[in-house]
Amino acid sequence: MATSTNKTAAFGVKLIHKCMSKHRYIQKKLTVWCALWAGGIIGPYFFKYDEGHNVTVNGDRYRAMITNFFIPELNNHDVQELWFQQDGATCHIARATIDLLKDTFGDRLISRFGPVNWPPRSCDLTPLDYFLWGYVKSLVYADKPQTLDHLEDNIRRVMRLIHRH
Repeated sequence: MATSTNKTAAFGVKLIHKCMSKHRYIQKKLTVWCALWAGGIIGPYFFKYDEGHNVTVNGDRYRAMITNFFIPELNNHDVQELWFQQDGATCHIARATIDLLKDTFGDRLISRFGPVNWPPRSCDLTPLDYFLWGYVKSLVYADKPQTLDHLEDNIRRVMRLIHRH
């Protein structure tokens, strides 16, 4: 998420895209995460099995993404006194997840069950929900992707375009 000063930034998470197969009428999903801050976007991160199959996000998968993807990416940026913000999804507020985030961000955590409670439906504090995902979807679906691979490629392309601006 994008509330920031020179020294702070707040992050948010969550997106689920769905793609309909024309021939099978089966709805498939692609779950992708990113962080938005004053310095740009970290991600996208796609939740998949090691074999490349898409998965539903649970607490273990979310914590693995935070530990193995997000924190190393943060370490590549010169960010200090960072605030982390997330919504109240079950995998985000599991005790082990909150403990991991408190260990990483201390009192600079905005979340249900965190030091600073999550303010739902606040457009000034939730730019991922109120801006980014809508903007990304408008570009990602412009060419009507018919496969999850095409959808994933479009998401990566759009995120790279946003990084440049």
